[in-house]
Amino acid sequence: MLTKKGKYGLKALVDLARLGPGETAFVTEVAARNNIPKKFLDTILLELRNNGMLRSKKGPNGGYALSKPASEIRIGAVIRALDGPLAPIRCASRTAFEACDDCDDPVSCQVRISMTEVRDAIAAILDNMTLAEFVAKGEDLLADAPALS
Repeated sequence: MLTKKGKYGLKALVDLARLGPGETAFVTEVAARNNIPKKFLDTILLELRNNGMLRSKKGPNGGYALSKPASEIRIGAVIRALDGPLAPIRCASRTAFEACDDCDDPVSCQVRISMTEVRDAIAAILDNMTLAEFVAKGEDLLADAPALS
């Protein structure tokens, strides 16, 4: 399940992906535009920076920006950076496998086998979706939505 940390991280990346070339945004601006607590967003953006997805610059002309094009940032990598493995349970993880305490035979465990299929389906979508595509999907939906009056 996507945590608030993962959701807020994705919202922040969408916000930063919409900046013009060479533009940066301060944490306070991103937080205000997306209704995210600033202190929590500070931590999230630092993690994304440490994972190579963002760059930051201090000072009056500083702020955050994507460190590479949105077409090179995979949504699966973002979620893993913020929330950990995509698998719904640890024993179904490809990168952080952990056997269950109550399981005698993980190889034939029906729960693990089924949850591995779920994990594979999630990864097939998220590891192939770029931030650019993620942003475009949202913009397409907004363009097609009826106006609220």
